[in-house]
Amino acid sequence: MNTDFERLTLPIDGDFTISRGSKSTVETVVVRVGDEAGQTGVGAAAPDPHYGETADTVCAVLPDLLDAVEAVDDPLSLDAIERRLRGVVRDNPAARAAVSIAVHDLATRRLGVPLYRYFGLDADRAPATSYTVAIDDPEAMAAKAADAVAEGYSILKVKLGTDRDRERMEAVRGAAPDATVRVDANEAWTPGEAIAKSEWLADLGVEFVEQPVPAENPAGLKRVHERGALPVAADESCVTLPDVPAVADSAEIVNLKLMKCGGVREATRMVHAARAHGLEVMLGCMVESTASIAAACHLAPLVDYVDLDGALLLAEDAYEGPTYAGGTLTVPDRPGTGVRPVESD
Repeated sequence: MNTDFERLTLPIDGDFTISRGSKSTVETVVVRVGDEAGQTGVGAAAPDPHYGETADTVCAVLPDLLDAVEAVDDPLSLDAIERRLRGVVRDNPAARAAVSIAVHDLATRRLGVPLYRYFGLDADRAPATSYTVAIDDPEAMAAKAADAVAEGYSILKVKLGTDRDRERMEAVRGAAPDATVRVDANEAWTPGEAIAKSEWLADLGVEFVEQPVPAENPAGLKRVHERGALPVAADESCVTLPDVPAVADSAEIVNLKLMKCGGVREATRMVHAARAHGLEVMLGCMVESTASIAAACHLAPLVDYVDLDGALLLAEDAYEGPTYAGGTLTVPDRPGTGVRPVESD
């Protein structure tokens, strides 16, 4: 097999702000893995400094990861490839995920089937994706929510974690009275704040609250789970497979991301582990290119909730593939993940 990668900077459609900070661009590293027959699989990393990764760290470890791939004779040996990747670097999950996505894309292109069919899934059973309303002035958040609903998105994920949370949430609810609303605090609250805020969030018809307290406070997460008025989804508290049983008594839902766990096959293992522990599952993403998010779209029929709007938040993308009209995920009915470069005019 032959491999290469390139680093891209993609503009976000406006600033994207959560409780930890704001950004107007994202960096991605696109990976390509080709075979002797001329087939090429595409994947990409969406590194997040919160998990210790940047585009620099991804580029630093990719040569070793891709060397490990090139040493495999059979591109269909996907389990062996992911084991090799973990043997090269234990951390760097976004870098490993980029390679995992690319080799899965290549393998299913060779087999002539879309990725979802390789896993035996029914693409029509994918839940609708939520659309994220980032932190902004209440009026701007309300306008964003209204625009999303007008475009057919019936599920909103509202970022909170500020000293004006109630004002912001009331503005969004006023602009989207019939939408399903989920709230994500990105670890910004204390357990006491989370419990208190869950009361009025429940009154506003919020479905559940995601990562209300810091991941470093598992006792606090359990307290919110036991005493809060809303179901809890664990995101930053659930990064890798061992975290699933660790949060099973502290949340109703786990939010899994390929960029956190390190690969396509590891994500499927986490889904099955969550089911075994009686947890519901959300499949999430970063703000990221279609080149990285497409594989998760193919896995969406496995889960209960989907938050795969990362590519929708970009002003422009270098790749195209799955579509999200009105929140409905549609994966291309062509081999692989269906990703291909956007043709320039």
